[in-house]
Amino acid sequence: MKSKEKELFISHLFEAPIDRVFKAWTDPEKLKYWYAPDGCTIEYKSIEVKEGGRFHYTIHHPLHGSAWVAGVYLEIQPPEKLVFTIHLSDEKGNAVAPSAEWPGEILTTVTFESIGNKTKATIHEAVSEEEAKKTGAYQGWIEMFNKLNRLLVIGD
Repeated sequence: MKSKEKELFISHLFEAPIDRVFKAWTDPEKLKYWYAPDGCTIEYKSIEVKEGGRFHYTIHHPLHGSAWVAGVYLEIQPPEKLVFTIHLSDEKGNAVAPSAEWPGEILTTVTFESIGNKTKATIHEAVSEEEAKKTGAYQGWIEMFNKLNRLLVIGD
């Protein structure tokens, strides 16, 4: 990525305490209900939420088909921080070549901050915000944050 390009940063204020929000990011049973953009579903082939743990899933989109993704949890600091990598993969988890504008592996950092009974979550991805908006990745995060907030409000 060109150093002049703005990287992706998105913050969201969740209507739930930090422990519940963090758990929703690290509990495989909760992730399957919100960790996919609107109209899509997610299916985990594997997930091991621990430092050095790996995940592998597919997102099913009704118009664009399925996309496989894999990654590794690099840092887990309950309930304040998650750091993981993600990359496009095949069904076996092998990395596949991205487009020229999109990096092969993306470092993702999510931080959580208590604000009363609410939680501010901020996601930072080492990708161009402009490219993330073109590909739909930016909007996908907004949709997933909104889905998670609805689940937390109704009492996940």
